[in-house]
Amino acid sequence: MSDKTEQLFVLTGGPGSGKSTLIEALGRAGHATSPEAGRSIIQDQVRIGGYALPWRDPAAYAELMLGWEMRCHHWAQDASGLVFFDRGIPDIIGYLRLIGLPVPMHLQRAADLYRYNRLVFIAPPWPEIFTQDGERKQTFGEAVRTYESMVTTYTDCGYELVEIPRMPVEERARFVIGRASITAASSSYRR
Repeated sequence: MSDKTEQLFVLTGGPGSGKSTLIEALGRAGHATSPEAGRSIIQDQVRIGGYALPWRDPAAYAELMLGWEMRCHHWAQDASGLVFFDRGIPDIIGYLRLIGLPVPMHLQRAADLYRYNRLVFIAPPWPEIFTQDGERKQTFGEAVRTYESMVTTYTDCGYELVEIPRMPVEERARFVIGRASITAASSSYRR
């Protein structure tokens, strides 16, 4: 869909694995970032008394996430340098599979059209940092199953997964930036 695809990197994994903290560190390092759709949608829906919540209407929740992710993908076309996404469109497919709902054809079509760099960073389950809060109601077991669903879904969508090491956030950020920079440069060179 875009000639900037090689500069767009997704960070995925289960909840509570440090993705959002890592995205914040990547932003502090000067890179463009896109926040996670799910948490923001939950906060907005709760604020307005909406029904598009994972515990109330997960299909409506998934549709709002899809709209968010497509808008973020469009926004990223104008960003300079590397862009890091806290989850991507395939995460929505993985979410629906995880909870046993069918994946609509338009969602699969979106995953086919709105592509990211072939290299996707995945945060493994990390019990030492996992916590629950007002938006994250999943148990650690559910976080592990989410991680497993993301591994399967991103692989099925044709992406190559790189596990983010469990280490302090600034070291994780350097790892991600280093791998992304090399991958983006080699992808640009091949074009």
